[in-house]
Amino acid sequence: MRVVFFGTPEFAVPSLSALLAADVDIAAVVTQPDRPTGRSHSRLTAPPVKRLAQAAGLPVWQPEQPRDEAFYRQFRDLHADLGVVVAYGHLLKPELLTIPRFGLVNVHASLLPRWRGAAPIQWALLSGDTETGVTIMRVEAGLDSGAVWHECRTAIADDDTAGTLTDRLAHLGAATLVDVLPRVALGEPPVPQRAEGMTHAPKIHRDLARVRWDQQAGAVSCRIRAMDPAPGAWTTIDGVEIKMFGAGVVPAEAWAQHAAPGTIIGIDERLIIATGDDGAVQIAEIQPAGRRRLAAAEWVRGAHLAAHARLE
Repeated sequence: MRVVFFGTPEFAVPSLSALLAADVDIAAVVTQPDRPTGRSHSRLTAPPVKRLAQAAGLPVWQPEQPRDEAFYRQFRDLHADLGVVVAYGHLLKPELLTIPRFGLVNVHASLLPRWRGAAPIQWALLSGDTETGVTIMRVEAGLDSGAVWHECRTAIADDDTAGTLTDRLAHLGAATLVDVLPRVALGEPPVPQRAEGMTHAPKIHRDLARVRWDQQAGAVSCRIRAMDPAPGAWTTIDGVEIKMFGAGVVPAEAWAQHAAPGTIIGIDERLIIATGDDGAVQIAEIQPAGRRRLAAAEWVRGAHLAAHARLE
């Protein structure tokens, strides 16, 4: 089977690696253009998928938008059997979807139809889901609405973050993709998604990353873990912004009750912070604005906190 691979971030790397290991004929790799990085935005950085593709000697295409006739013509000239899409970063137009004889398949990081959209991993954590997984689906014009060949499930642990879950789902998706490709090649039709249970996972914006201390401890912990490592859940103390990482729920204790939400009620190796249900969360790391992440105890030593300091 002759494949064109569409993907950009680190999440897509295991899938491309798995296809290479399975000796799949990869005609070309389509990825996003190099982007400026660093504080001065003066250095162009290649996407992770491009770096792997170049190391493997594969042709790499980086259109700004894969939607003009010149790109379609170039794609047709490859005579590909299938397109594989893994976190590419662009919605593909219907004209493109009909070019390979088997169409395009997508590795999506949720159990569809739950969490269609750009940020399914973050939304699964943010919503307190106890299970997620990957879905291998046909790419259609609608947003993650295509019929499904296979899904593979995994439990969400209490200490999972967006970072740990992304890594696990990336490898789970790669293995599942390779298992499903022979079924696609044999012409096995996928099964339409069920109508009930559909939710959307839009891009994460800054307000979603702000911690709301008046929520229950479980919800506060979920928000912080959903934003770890990026963009980082944030709050302020004395008007100064900080980001927090390594959250967990602390069992309710008498000394936590009746403290105002956001009050720092304990300091050892971790910060203990009161929440809106007479509970508390613990925080392992703090990142002050413009600085590196610090162990909570190290940050406390330099922050000169007043007794019962409060986060807003």
